[in-house]
Amino acid sequence: MAEQSSIPPVSAGYITNGFPAPGLRQINRHITGHDTEGKSVFLSTDSGAHHRMMGERQAIANILYSTQETPVELNGNVDIDKAKEAEPPLHYPNGSIVRMIDFGPGVESPMHRALSIDYGIVVEGVFELQLDSGEKRVMRQGDFSIQRATAHQWRNITGGGTMPGRMMWILLDCTDVVVNGNVLEEDLGELAPFYKERDGDNK
Repeated sequence: MAEQSSIPPVSAGYITNGFPAPGLRQINRHITGHDTEGKSVFLSTDSGAHHRMMGERQAIANILYSTQETPVELNGNVDIDKAKEAEPPLHYPNGSIVRMIDFGPGVESPMHRALSIDYGIVVEGVFELQLDSGEKRVMRQGDFSIQRATAHQWRNITGGGTMPGRMMWILLDCTDVVVNGNVLEEDLGELAPFYKERDGDNK
């Protein structure tokens, strides 16, 4: 999350007890499968296997699910085991990640670019989405964005920046993106430390 010289980061220390952020409700994740007769059943209900604090305890990410290949191998619950065994990187080549993030009041992300196509949904609150061109859009509950490897940042403006907010993203892999003959590069800015180690471990 963005910091400003000697000024304490906005909402530093807001996340005190992990997911969810104070003021936001706990969520339930239901995973289904099949019994020995082929009937559909619920295999588990929980709140996600991987949670990661971000910034100066200003936000917290909840990885709701991930897959490491397409098509996905469901037999023998292979996908479930892979999703549980390790926290995923920012995104998987040929895979998918569902990531929910709770933001403290007024928190904004650094400007960053992921080399993926990201479907973003406002779950709770109001957010401002700004691109590196300076263009901005305000997104409210239920609004949806499609980030196509574009540089952007998010700002939680819920309650005029006085309340927490929640976003969810589905990240999918993409081919190289070429603009005016130049291949775009990933640039996570200040977010890099939160993903760099897992990128190295998983790629």
